[in-house]
Amino acid sequence: MPGKKKGPQIGSGGNRRRGLEGKGPTPPAEMRKGHVKQRAAQAKARRAHGRPQQRGKSPSELVVGRNSVVEALREGVPANAFYVQQFIDNDERVREAVRYAGERGGIRLVEAPKPELDRMTNGLNHQGVVLQIPPYEYAHPEDLAAAAFDEGEDPLIVALDGVTDPRNLGAVVRSTSAFGGHGVVVPERRAAGMTAGAWKTSAGTAARTPVARATNLTRALEGYQKAGLTVIGLAADGEVELQDVAALDGPLVVVIGSEGKGLSRLVGETCDLRVRIPMPGGAESLNAGVAAGIVLYEASRRRS
Repeated sequence: MPGKKKGPQIGSGGNRRRGLEGKGPTPPAEMRKGHVKQRAAQAKARRAHGRPQQRGKSPSELVVGRNSVVEALREGVPANAFYVQQFIDNDERVREAVRYAGERGGIRLVEAPKPELDRMTNGLNHQGVVLQIPPYEYAHPEDLAAAAFDEGEDPLIVALDGVTDPRNLGAVVRSTSAFGGHGVVVPERRAAGMTAGAWKTSAGTAARTPVARATNLTRALEGYQKAGLTVIGLAADGEVELQDVAALDGPLVVVIGSEGKGLSRLVGETCDLRVRIPMPGGAESLNAGVAAGIVLYEASRRRS
């Protein structure tokens, strides 16, 4: 043909053939960079070598007043020191508090003058007794999913968005523990933390159900999604009813908003699915503890 050159042609040197070759089998999850299972393996290795994980801590908290102190000690709220005013009237409540503190063990009993207790409590009406709650050690959000994968289980995690009442947090921790969940995530700012009130409402389950604190809840949820977890948000106007959600028996994060405002815009947009709980009685909303219990029960039922 006219215009066609004859003679040896310049080839690709085999590059085109090599470009068509596959990259081999997909590596296991434990070898994929950034995957939760890889982080779980790394965390397990760190624990085996005695290297502690980086976690956040809350400040110490004081419980003041005779009734409050007795109730906290009775409900098993962690404490590391119990301050009693010198020359205090030794009434029944004071004796009860001293007895509980002695029975618990590990709580320092300190006798202090009234001016010292006034200074510690910033002048609150402490009634001569002050209980010091140690800082709560929060997990990292990744720890919750990693621990579940480490046990060969699909993660079941609850995240709270804008829940500011510690009693609601305690109730959610209690429900999470009851239905086999792997932990609760709360934002670092503008959210309830693990205070004495949360401990009391959890009825002791906070000792075995971790609470993680996220610097940015939206990014934490995106991290869960990249790790293969489905993120569902509870909303009164959700597109799907709870009983129709197929993802409940797999790796799951349940996001619950505040009772008044519901999910924040960014968190709602991040969710894979917005789910509503059918309420034939016509209630507008449920508090976080009740909503968590309903969804966790359904997830636990599907997994059994």
